[in-house]
This record gives sequence, C-alpha cells and structure tokens, in this order.
Amino acid sequence: MIKRIFAIPTVLLICLLPLKGQSDTTSKTNSSAIQLKDTFALFAGNDLLDVTINFNLGLYMKKNLKGEAIDGRLVIHNGTSDSIDKNIKIKTRGIFRQQYCSFPPMEINFKKPMRAYPSSGSIKKLKLVTHCEQGKGSDDYVLREYLVYKLFNVLTDTSFRVRVLKLNYIDTEKNKKTISQYGFFIEPTDVLTERLNTIRLKKVTLTQKHIIPDIMTRMAIFNYMIGNYDWAIPNQHNVLVLKSTDLSANQMAIAIPYDFDFTGFVNPYYALPVEETGLKTIRERLFTGMCRTREDFKKEIMKIASRKAELLRVINDFQYLSPRSKKDLTTYLEEFFDLTENKGGMENLVEILMQSCKKL
Repeated sequence: MIKRIFAIPTVLLICLLPLKGQSDTTSKTNSSAIQLKDTFALFAGNDLLDVTINFNLGLYMKKNLKGEAIDGRLVIHNGTSDSIDKNIKIKTRGIFRQQYCSFPPMEINFKKPMRAYPSSGSIKKLKLVTHCEQGKGSDDYVLREYLVYKLFNVLTDTSFRVRVLKLNYIDTEKNKKTISQYGFFIEPTDVLTERLNTIRLKKVTLTQKHIIPDIMTRMAIFNYMIGNYDWAIPNQHNVLVLKSTDLSANQMAIAIPYDFDFTGFVNPYYALPVEETGLKTIRERLFTGMCRTREDFKKEIMKIASRKAELLRVINDFQYLSPRSKKDLTTYLEEFFDLTENKGGMENLVEILMQSCKKL
C-alpha cells in the first residue's frame, strides 16, 4: 500500500518503543516495563506479529474438549529480546472446522485483558483464525481470508479489523513437534461496538429490510464480488447486526459480514457449493441481497468500482502471499470489475443482480 508520511502523535511513539519481557506471572516489574506493557495495542498496527502459544498441543488436536478450556501462555515477540507474555485459556470453536480440520480455530481468553487500541478497547476474549491442516496450502487459505477483511476495510470503517500473525504452537507436554503456520486475530465484537459507538442486536427475526439500505446493498454486492453466498441477516448467519447508540429506537441497523472461508476468493479445497444454489464450483458467484432499483444497484457498484486500484493494491502489496496467489486473486476480482468499465457490462451486471435478488 502507499504510505503517507505525517507527524506521529506522542501516544503512537510510545507504542513503538520496545517492550521488555513482561509476564502476567511476574510479581515485580519496574515502572518503565509496566508502562510499556500497558501501551501495547493489538489492533493499532498492520505489521505481522510473531506469536508463540504454549499449551497441551496433543490434547487440543484431539478435539474432544467439549467446550472445556485448557491453560496456555501466549507470547508476542517484538524483537529478539522483547516480548509480551500473557496467561490464557484456550477453547476450540467453529462447528465445521472442528469436525473437518485437524487443527480447529481457537477462542482465546485472557486472564488479564489486553489493550486493543492505544486509548480504548479492553480485550478479554479473542478469536484466532488458524490453519486447517499443516502446510503452505492451508497458510494460503488463511492469508486469503485475512485479505477479505482488509478489502472490506477499504470500503468502510464499519467492518472487523484483523491482525496477521506468524504462529508457533509449542507443546508443553513435549509429545508433539512445534507447528509453525500463519493465522490472524479478529477484532472482538465488544471492542468493535465500542469503536463504532453501537450496540449489538441479537434478534433472529431481522431481515435485510431492517438494515440501512446503502449499507445493506454495499455488503451484498461486496459478498457477490468475493463469491460469498454463505450469509444471511435472519439468525445473523456470518453477519453481525449493530445499531448506533445515537439513533432512536425506530432507526435502521448496520450489518457487518465475517467468516469468509467458504468464498470463491479464498477457494479452499474443502468448500463445495450447496446443491440448492445450482452452482457448480465455489468460484461461481451468486447474488443473495435484496432487490433494489437499477439505479440503486448502479450507484453502489460504482462506489466499489471507484476503489478498484486500492482494493487490488491490498492484494499486490501483501508480502506474505505468493505471486501465483496474488495473480489468481486479482484475476478473480477483475472478472467483477471488467463488467463495471463499460455501459454494456454494467447493464449485464445489474441484470444479474436483478434476476437473483431477494424480493422482501
């Protein structure tokens, strides 16, 4: 991405100072170390974090915890000698990937909360997206899914923030070899709602009609662009629904998508389209947003298309993805953008949306 040079506030300068081996288990630390530990913010940067998790790796991979948590220690390395050391509890999560993957995604609970941002956001519980199987192939899927979040960040700040990680899983029982893979943290829901000054709506009877129209249409077209039909406002399937605390009780809500592994953009080998969709492969696109006028669809399509260069730059500037994968992803998005660059293509794209949209 293009970097802009600007004056760095004092708070951010403090965040960049080295962190001297702080640990929850240390009873005495000097005031400087305490200050540094308190100013580290997990979602304040975009650079890759080097993270080690020490726990009973064999027990975790048996996947028979049945909701129980196991003890662990999470270490964030900020250089050869600097680190933040946190005692944690670890649970498995994710229904499909618990059953299918040898290494299911994690839920991490901190005994002492971490800071999300320099001046806000206390993290007590955190989702960690992990590899499915060991190897570079699973790393590729993880990094692709991470990029989906970053793409949506370009279009709107009402989106989940993420932090990419290089992870080392170390078995405290010394029965399993250390596993080294990529992963990423997802901004906790309570931190996101605080950042956006919103509250979460947990009603399962909501529909797309309850969402602010521009926000709903943008999200639906974005999901179409990345090949994602695995979402729904009712029951809030892979969608978070929020409401601004500044609005009156009868105001409309905000929808934020998440969980993008079953998309054409990520294209994991285990993802097959649901038979009812009529799709032959996961890379085919299906629009599942509600119907709008042709003009409304065109307006939101052009808003996304106007950010094309920035969206493609997110992919091409991401150093941890192979050139081959970058080419595959940019080509996949270009299939969408090509339709927006002339009148005939735009009309065809709008017609596709009109034919499959939901009449609510």
